[in-house]
Amino acid sequence: MKYGARNTIKAKVKSVKKGDIMSLVKFEVSQPAEMASVLTTESVEAMALKPGEEIQLIIKAIHVLPVKE
Repeated sequence: MKYGARNTIKAKVKSVKKGDIMSLVKFEVSQPAEMASVLTTESVEAMALKPGEEIQLIIKAIHVLPVKE
């Protein structure tokens, strides 16, 4: 899959808080920082995101896009 974004960061899923429509997923990144992304619950379930899982974050504009390859 190709992305328009050029900035990527390796991250670990820290927590997943599911709502009916949207979910909040927090990530732990290599540097001493934390990032978060708000995405649809349908996307969280389709990607089967779980705390402790290694993923890649694609950053473009104001969005943090979790990518599971």
